[in-house]
Amino acid sequence: MGLLVQNKQMSFSDTLSLGFMTFAFFLGAGNLIFPPFAGMLAGENMPLAMMGFLVTAVGMPLVGLIAVAKTQGKVMAYLPAVAATALAVAIYIIIGPAFAAPRTGLVAFEIGAKPFLGDTSTVLALGSISLNVAQLIFTLGFFAVTMLLALFPGKLMDSVGKVLTPVLMVLLLSLAISVIMLPSGDVSAPVGEYASSPLIKGVIEGYNTMDTLASLMFGMLIIDLLRKKGVDAPADQTRALVRAAFIAASGLAFVYISLFFLGATAGDIAQGAENGGQILTRYVDREFGTLGALLLSTVVSLACLTTAVGLVSACSDYFNELFPRIKYRQFVILFSIICAVVANVGLTQLISVSIPVLVSVYPVVIALVAVTFITQYLPNPKVSHRLVLAVALLFGAIDGLKAAGMNMESLSFMPLYAEGMAWLLPTAVTMVICLFIGKRTPAAA
Repeated sequence: MGLLVQNKQMSFSDTLSLGFMTFAFFLGAGNLIFPPFAGMLAGENMPLAMMGFLVTAVGMPLVGLIAVAKTQGKVMAYLPAVAATALAVAIYIIIGPAFAAPRTGLVAFEIGAKPFLGDTSTVLALGSISLNVAQLIFTLGFFAVTMLLALFPGKLMDSVGKVLTPVLMVLLLSLAISVIMLPSGDVSAPVGEYASSPLIKGVIEGYNTMDTLASLMFGMLIIDLLRKKGVDAPADQTRALVRAAFIAASGLAFVYISLFFLGATAGDIAQGAENGGQILTRYVDREFGTLGALLLSTVVSLACLTTAVGLVSACSDYFNELFPRIKYRQFVILFSIICAVVANVGLTQLISVSIPVLVSVYPVVIALVAVTFITQYLPNPKVSHRLVLAVALLFGAIDGLKAAGMNMESLSFMPLYAEGMAWLLPTAVTMVICLFIGKRTPAAA
């Protein structure tokens, strides 16, 4: 391979492609199935719920990417090496083979393939394990394609940003226009927590997209891709990543707003729906018939595939740096196989297991991103980073145990405990205190 030109400048076309690629990495399973369902449950309180959702599903990923750009990928520089590695490993496992990546294959099957397969009830019994044959075959194929695309990361910007994503954007734009012009029914009354605290419920619902966690991974992946493209100057990398972040955030906001509106105006077609995927499928089937179903299938398949490629690539790249004796391509193959296996647990089970984990980990990552932006004002950045994240972890774990069904009523006196955000006030107070304590030390290298 020839030498790349040093300090290459990003053209407008390159920046746009990078932004499209970043958008495509984020737009995956949860991004399509959670907003319609939240919109349906929020009903008349949809604007507030949507606003909360946009905070954690668009605002925080945007800020996360900017934090990565601001620190040149060293967002954990002030943490002990062991703690930083443990947090990074936890994030990569959650976003990668444990939850997010397998979920892309499941959603692609449920919405993109299952409606066209007829009877999918055939089960293969392996001892005490029962596997859905259609789902097994589909997920094996899905992650085989994911593996092939992830094996060549140098071509990600071209294959994903310049080919798949524009097609995906056109399909989503068509769906959004139809939702606005052809609402299915009147907005209903809000249900459950969407009636009492729609804003906070929307914020927590945004956790399910896992995009704030992914922003730390994708940010570092994008910086690596920029280096491979010859963009070596830190200032140029930061500028390109920030611009890509705003392009991705704009695309995500557009998709979420239209899907929230679809769910809120779904009317009779949403009755009995257990997830947003069913609402999407029923709406498209009623308004557009077979052609619409094919359109939706294509949208979901492309969104899930591009996200899966991004997740497997980022995870493989990180673990290759952590364990250099194992090659990047070997990790790609390993994680693709794990994803295919985990995907056959089932979508409902996977989501139910992931919720307590996300409620525990999200506060730590949000705190990490937030404290990054006030680092220059902290008298002792090292102590402050560690203290803020420790508080976020402690109270996030309390929220997580509560979400897992454990009896934590003895702690119900804490502000926002009932809403599942007991971590917020203690973490914010700790950040403020850290602005005034300790002696200023030299910035980390």
